[in-house]
Order: sequence, then structure tokens, then C-alpha cells
Amino acid sequence: MDEKCAFQTKTFLRDPKLLNGSVHYGLIMEFILISSKVLIYLFLQSSVHAGTGAILPAVFRPQAFLPISAPLVVASFLPHSGVKPALFWQFLLQSYSAGFNHANRNASSDKGIKTSLKQGLLIVGSVAYATCAGAIPQIVIQRLSMSSPAVQMFFRSVLPIPLSASLAYFNVVIVRSEESENGIQVFDSNGNSVGISQAAGAKAVRETALSRAALLGTTAAVPNLLIFLLQKARFLQRSPLLVAPIRHISTAIVLGLMIPVSFSLYPQLGTIKKEKLEKELETAAGGGFLYLYSGYVVPGTAELAEHKGVQALAVLCETALTEQDLPELSTD
Repeated sequence: MDEKCAFQTKTFLRDPKLLNGSVHYGLIMEFILISSKVLIYLFLQSSVHAGTGAILPAVFRPQAFLPISAPLVVASFLPHSGVKPALFWQFLLQSYSAGFNHANRNASSDKGIKTSLKQGLLIVGSVAYATCAGAIPQIVIQRLSMSSPAVQMFFRSVLPIPLSASLAYFNVVIVRSEESENGIQVFDSNGNSVGISQAAGAKAVRETALSRAALLGTTAAVPNLLIFLLQKARFLQRSPLLVAPIRHISTAIVLGLMIPVSFSLYPQLGTIKKEKLEKELETAAGGGFLYLYSGYVVPGTAELAEHKGVQALAVLCETALTEQDLPELSTD
């Protein structure tokens, strides 16, 4: 909502004479009603799984991703003094990532609503593997007693960049592998479900994995590059105690800035070309493509329209008021 619009509305409502005698009373009341519906709708968007209608756990909702993942990411990038702390923080980070990916998966196929035993074992195995792999730099330094500054710099500053990106990609691919195997729903231009497509499921998982790899890879790279440049400029040579705070703060800031960027790398309501679909779905691909939902950010009104148990508030898009719809009100 525009700040000017909000200020004018508040001014109007505080003046009883304006409120009672104005011909715009109905317009303002309608504006307030629609605004409240929009807020409720946005809350439901981030609290309810779009495919199943189930309430998402609070820790796995999109708005909780940054406050929970930021300390885990910062702690996992620390130069730990031992192997156990590195394994501990990697375990927490990989477990939360797996839980978030699984909770926000695309469960539009009937088989994807309930997690199978096979998928549960895959999730546990992926967390265990990623935990050990994420701690490799610390394990190598600790077990091989490497004291060379160049070697330590490689394992602490260079290797974590591709390693973090690879593990983030791996986490999504394994945790959401059922989407590739069972397929996900695809829709035509009118929002009608036309069937289940394995090709669409593989595409959605691949794009989500790439966006998550970009998120963690960039978060690992930028702080290390910043520290390197500051050391070259001899800024940190005079104040070496500032290295750790700058690294931690910059990591959290980069993560916060990269979350919306990575989530927007691929549209949540994506498309898949006709030639990449299964043969039985090609005839339904009007215009040469069908729509698919990536799954890890709750979609908007058009995307929700055909999901089970969810009624889209499409009327809000048609009747929502803009700043021009409100009268210019005087504060006199």
C-alpha cells in the first residue's frame, strides 16, 4: 500500500465530520474491507500448503526461513576449532534445509501427499551425507594437521563456495525426488488440471535446486571476497579483530539479500514446452506449453484456483483500490 494513500485514509477516518458527511464513506469502507481481505489472504499464502491445504509448521514457512537459516549458515561457515562443532552446525543446517524443502514441496500428485518410507530414508540419508560432506574442510585441516596458510585459506575460504552450492543442490534433488518419479500436476491457460507429468516434476525440482545452489554459493563467496579485498587494502591488518564480526555480519546480510533474488530466478508458476511433455499430455498443450508450479513458495490467486481445498480470492485482483481510486483529502 502506498504511504500517501494510507496517510490520507487515516486522516479521513479521524475526522468525524468528514467521515459522516462524505459521499466517499462507502468507498473508504470498501477499501478497508478489501485491505483486510488482502492481509488475510497474504497470511494464508504463507501459512497453508497450496497443494494439500495443510497448515505448514511455523519454522518451515517462507517468512521464517531467514531468521532461522541465517544463524545456521553463519555458524556452519565458522572456522571451527574441532570436527565435532563443524559436524553439529552442518547437521542443523542440512536438517533444516531438508525439512523446509520437504514441507514446501509440490504434493499435487496423489502419491506425493504422504511421505513414503523410501522417501523418509532418502531424506535421512541425504542429511547424514551432506553433514559429513559439509564438514570436509574442517576434517581435512584437523586430521591432516595442515598448517600452511595457503592450504588453510583454500579449505576455509575457497572450497566452501562450490561445496555449499553443491550440497544445497543435492539436498533439494534428493528430498524432492518423488516429484520427478511420481510427477506433478500441469495446468492449461485456464487453470484447469490436465494431468500428471514426470517431466514437469523434474523441471520444477531442477529449477528449485539451482536457485538454492545460487543462494548458498553466493552467500559463501561474497563474505570471503569482501574479507580478501579488505585485507589487500590493509584495513584489517591494523584491526585484525574485526575480521570475524565483518565476516559474520556480511554473511547474514548477503543471505538476506539473496533469498528474494534466488527465489525469483525461476518463476513459481513456470511453463514447460509441448515437446518436453509426455505424449498423452501434448494434445492439451494449447499455445505450445503447459503451466507448472515449482512448489517452494506459495503461489498467487491464479495458481491457487485449481488446488484442492483452496478457494482463490480472485475478486481482490479485480476490485482492489489504488491510490487514484481514493479522493484527495485535505488535513484542514
